Amino acid sequence: MRRILIIKPSSLGDIMQAFPAVWALRRRYPYSRISWAVKREWEDLVHLAEGVDDVIPLDRGLFGWVRQVPGIRAQEYDAVIDLQGLLRSGLLARVSEAPIRVGFANGREGSPFCYTHKVRVPSPDMHAVLRYLLAVEVVGAKVDGAPEFRFRAMDREFLDVMTLLKSHGIGIGTRWVAMQVSARWPTKQWPPERFADTANRLSREGLGPVVLIGGPTDRPVVEQVKAGLQTPVVDLTGLVPLRCLPVLLKEAALLVTNDSGPMHIAAAMGTPVVALFGPTSPDRTGPFGEGHVVLTHDVACRPCFRRECHHTIDRECLTAISTTRVCEAARQRLALLHVSR
Repeated sequence: MRRILIIKPSSLGDIMQAFPAVWALRRRYPYSRISWAVKREWEDLVHLAEGVDDVIPLDRGLFGWVRQVPGIRAQEYDAVIDLQGLLRSGLLARVSEAPIRVGFANGREGSPFCYTHKVRVPSPDMHAVLRYLLAVEVVGAKVDGAPEFRFRAMDREFLDVMTLLKSHGIGIGTRWVAMQVSARWPTKQWPPERFADTANRLSREGLGPVVLIGGPTDRPVVEQVKAGLQTPVVDLTGLVPLRCLPVLLKEAALLVTNDSGPMHIAAAMGTPVVALFGPTSPDRTGPFGEGHVVLTHDVACRPCFRRECHHTIDRECLTAISTTRVCEAARQRLALLHVSR
């Protein structure tokens, strides 16, 4: 195994959950060259993964993938591991001409036809972190203990985050609560007014300050939250580069969030999470590890994994989660953090 290619193009949370698989490969093959093919928008996060030597950025559209094929073939990879399991990623594995091509037997869009080794997942409810580790076991990278999220040194990112927080009145040692108030799917979105109410209560109880995070595209939802605020918050929406997000979330005392990519980053950095789950399954993609709280409301149709709600009461699996429940979970996690310190 001189050269190994990981294919995991997206999305933010899925990429984060693949970090332990990459570290398992690095431990098994300390002198191999490990590359990762990822969509360009997530490239900066993959550069932080301990064990990755090269990042192959994939631009949008079929041509953005095709133009990387000659370079991938020229590397003469010994093994390609497709963690995405879609036709495009499977074809990229196939055209690499690697003698070992690993993917999931239940991959979609016909992708299993592209693999030489098909990994069977014992249960559809197996967590993504453990599922990805199954794939690298095929090439001998077995994990005996707990999966590890390993990052390169992030000294520059730490300085940038400290400077940003200080500019908003948050000094070193200040306890603060992060909130990720948006979600990629409408069905994953807890109502913005509930986030506002939660922020108001936590701030009034002295458990803040509350810091709103998110990318530029999250701005509309953030503005809806801010419209319902009665207490000051810090708004960092669009101000945190992706390469700095792990450090930022490590500095937070707690993250309150929808099912989102930042949820997985916070969990990987050891920050407690209070996560709100509606149509998706926390067994499959919940915050990995101990010390997190997942709040749900069971209805007959959940988890449905739909991007549009077909239930009689729109998004009841989320809207029935009260602000009181979220605040109580946040108080308990923050109290445990205070005791542990």
